[in-house]
Amino acid sequence: MVIVGYTYMLVKAINTIAHALRLTWESDETEFSSSNCDSSRKVICDCNLTPCRVTKIDFSNMQLKGEIPPAIGNLTYLTSLDLSSNRIHGNIPDSLRNLTKLEFLDLFSNDLDGRIPDFFGEMESLRAIFLTRNWLKESIPPKLGSSASIKTLDFAENLLSGTIPETLGNISSLEFLRLSDNQLTGPLPKSLGNLQNVYRMVLANNKLQGQLPQSFANLTTLGHFNVRGNEFTGQIPTYIGYWKQLQVLILQGNHFEGPLPGTFSSLENMMEMRIADLYGRNGEVFPFPDVSRMRQLETLVLRNCSINGSIPEYIGAFQALNHLDLSYNKLSGNVPYFSESGNLTNIFLRANKLTGPIPEWFKNLTEANLDFSENNFTDSSSTVNYKSRNMNSFACCSSPPEFDSTWQKNNFSCDEDQPENDRLYINCGGDKVTAGRDTFERDVQPEGASTFHISDDKKWGYSSMGIYDPTQSRAMSYTHSIDKCPFQNIEGSLYQTARVAPISLKYFGFCMKNGLYTVKLDFAEITIKEEAEHKSRGNRLFDVLIQGTKVLTDFNIKDVAGGLNKNISQTFQAEVKENSLEIHLYWAGKGSKRGPFELYGPLVSAISVEPVLKPVKPSIKLSPLSIAGISGSIVLFLVLIFTFLWKMGYLRGKESKIEAQKELVSLPGGGIFTYRQLKVATQNFNNANKIGEGGFGAVFKGVLTNGTAIAVKQLSAKSKQGSREFVNEVGVISALQHPNLVKLLGCCIDENQLLLVYEYMENNSLAHALFGPEELRVQLNWTIRSKICRGIAKGLAFLHEESKLKIIHRDIKTTNILLDKDFTAKISDFGFAKLHEGEKTHVITKIAGTTGYMAPEYAMRGHLTSKADVYSFGVVLLEIVSGQNSASYRPNDESVYLLDLAYVLQEKGDLLALVDPILGSEYAAKEAKMILELAMLCTNPSPTLRPSMSEVVKVLKGKSRLNYTPSHAPYSADGFARAKAMASRSFSNNSRSMSREEPSNPASYEFSIKEEEVHISADYTPEVTDETGRSPLNSV
Repeated sequence: MVIVGYTYMLVKAINTIAHALRLTWESDETEFSSSNCDSSRKVICDCNLTPCRVTKIDFSNMQLKGEIPPAIGNLTYLTSLDLSSNRIHGNIPDSLRNLTKLEFLDLFSNDLDGRIPDFFGEMESLRAIFLTRNWLKESIPPKLGSSASIKTLDFAENLLSGTIPETLGNISSLEFLRLSDNQLTGPLPKSLGNLQNVYRMVLANNKLQGQLPQSFANLTTLGHFNVRGNEFTGQIPTYIGYWKQLQVLILQGNHFEGPLPGTFSSLENMMEMRIADLYGRNGEVFPFPDVSRMRQLETLVLRNCSINGSIPEYIGAFQALNHLDLSYNKLSGNVPYFSESGNLTNIFLRANKLTGPIPEWFKNLTEANLDFSENNFTDSSSTVNYKSRNMNSFACCSSPPEFDSTWQKNNFSCDEDQPENDRLYINCGGDKVTAGRDTFERDVQPEGASTFHISDDKKWGYSSMGIYDPTQSRAMSYTHSIDKCPFQNIEGSLYQTARVAPISLKYFGFCMKNGLYTVKLDFAEITIKEEAEHKSRGNRLFDVLIQGTKVLTDFNIKDVAGGLNKNISQTFQAEVKENSLEIHLYWAGKGSKRGPFELYGPLVSAISVEPVLKPVKPSIKLSPLSIAGISGSIVLFLVLIFTFLWKMGYLRGKESKIEAQKELVSLPGGGIFTYRQLKVATQNFNNANKIGEGGFGAVFKGVLTNGTAIAVKQLSAKSKQGSREFVNEVGVISALQHPNLVKLLGCCIDENQLLLVYEYMENNSLAHALFGPEELRVQLNWTIRSKICRGIAKGLAFLHEESKLKIIHRDIKTTNILLDKDFTAKISDFGFAKLHEGEKTHVITKIAGTTGYMAPEYAMRGHLTSKADVYSFGVVLLEIVSGQNSASYRPNDESVYLLDLAYVLQEKGDLLALVDPILGSEYAAKEAKMILELAMLCTNPSPTLRPSMSEVVKVLKGKSRLNYTPSHAPYSADGFARAKAMASRSFSNNSRSMSREEPSNPASYEFSIKEEEVHISADYTPEVTDETGRSPLNSV
């Protein structure tokens, strides 16, 4: 009677639970007979006990709703409770504390809210708790640390906040800890280092900060460690290399600094390693880490990790490797042969400096996703199908072989007949649509994990990279759409579609007119279609960069838009300088990655680009009245400077500082610095900070209080030398702004000092890079040299033809070409720059410039046109390609002038013999020959036969072919000695020229001689004096 009564009560309790959970199934007494207690039932009982007891309940994946009933606490013999994958809501009932024999609790993927009960720490039998993917809030209860039995804690994908309790480190039995995708903050508790049995620790996608604790060195049993998407900083600890059992390491989406520890070389069991966005201080780069013993690797991601050098050959022998991502580094050299990696399905090498031919073995990977875009490959194989949807070769190559399309050249430029554009409208992922007055072009091209597409009219294109998790079928599409338009505005149709990418999505505007633009990006999180999903824990975070500048960090569409069926627009201004616009959406490893909705990677619905002001065409002709007006403004500005210098006593012996400093405020072109500011920035002009010696003083490196690095050019007040050059340089640079001209930040006229403040160039001067001491010399590979040539040419073309003020520099040489951190060439030292009008020839009584670089008609007759700069540029081209210093020539029997040598090799048809032997075979022979022939054309003795700088730019960019006819030396071979004597005339003992062994400083010596524009007689003799005041021309 007692047994029957208990059975009745048991059945009633189960039915009560089922009813509370809205389960349509009803049970009766027969469900609990000994013959039916087997593993096929939803409710398992143990009838070896008297009476029968319920030991397991499995109501998983049954679409259950309602709340967990308190009656479940009456099943005191329950050892396993599985209610996972349902729609159960409400709190976790306190009655569960009565289940003292419970070992396994699985409430995964429900709608539970409230707090995590603290009594779980008191349940002595509990081994595993799965609360993943619910709505649980507040902090993790510290009392969980009282447990001595829990082996698995999985609280991922909730809304937990606060810090991780120190007490979790007391659960010595813990083997599995997953707290990912919450809102946890603060540093990691050191006590977690006590978990010496833990095998898997996943803390991804929180807001955890600080450094990884040293105590984690004790976690030698770890096989899986994932802290992706947090705010961790500092060096990656070396102790990770001693986790010998480690198979999975995921560190991306943090702020770690490089390099990767050398101890990683001992991680022989590694199968998956994902590290991204690893930065070096002050632009430091790191060698490729030693992963040679990780022969079980299946996935290797070292994306954007500041790695240089070559890809190790041994990686090609990793047989298990199927996913390789080395994109956005500084890797150079050839791609190794992947002879044994037959499982490779993804190879992402985007945005490096890889050279050599594109490997032919790529053609065998017909099903693989290959991205080798934005590199410096010097040749291509005709067997490679560049138009494949799974192969991205945009801007892959530096040399100009016969490509299928010009977009494969990394200095991609418009065709000659391609019109310039000043607006773009793109409906990302959708068909052509009209929104308001604007028509947005369709963007429904074939998609894939490594794809480049250019529009039919070549006005725009996109480049996409990344592979979604193949187990997440919903996210495999790279375009998303919704059937009905829920957006209540005139542009609503724009938000029905979107283009997405797992890692990188770039949109390019080609053939754009130079000028300032408004860029509008439209977003809507249309991957979330239901309100419940919109409130989900998932969050999509990505960065947005325009023209290489980050404008949005960790952008979250869902949060910014503020609800379902709401869109958001973000507007920015961008300057187009080289006829191209780049909009880059980049996933930096943050946000949700796991979960049902795959909310990671960039997404954009529409792009519109419109001019702020009508771009000015570079070739615009100024009227005489305009020229007069501009010239008058400059004259007025220079008068103001001269007046100030006069009052300060630089041009006479008296001072009137108060009035002068009032006028200083009105000077255009940059900030005004006090002498005290610059004294502090340069540590009192300490010699340790001295980086050069200019024509009228020293150059010092300084750091302002806000951390900005600067270069300070100083003029000695005592000598009064260089006052005119100071005025000239401030006047010229204040009126000019271009990416290939050094930027003037401001000036200082204070405390009897004249100082110019420039942006700091991290890689010093081109002369220092080419001819500096071997231990300090920068290794310029061919790609960088080619880039420098183009940069100098663009800067000069701007001075000569594109600027409203037409400028002749007059002192183009390697010491006056500075290099920033990216080796962008910037022309400096405008102390001798001169305004000119069209092709008008100036006749100068006193020449100014540097011997070895001056054009013959200027050095010998004083005739000055822009073609004098073209000649100097040609000499610099020879120096860049050859690595030899033209200014190192000394008139003696053993010395050979670089241009003389070039003429000799030209006559032999062997110009390539000039190529710097340091390059070995790592250079593009076709491009090198083209540049050398261009140099010879630029140094033609006749100025009328030299090209203009705009023509030079077109040749270097591959937009125009070089019409090259070898020119003859201005003297015959049998008169070589006489030629050398003539060459000696253009050298002054006063010139501080450089040799390869003994470099001069970034701002080199200049002649400080007064010049005038006058008409002169035929017996004119240029005056280039030596230290004694005698003209070397008269002594020959």
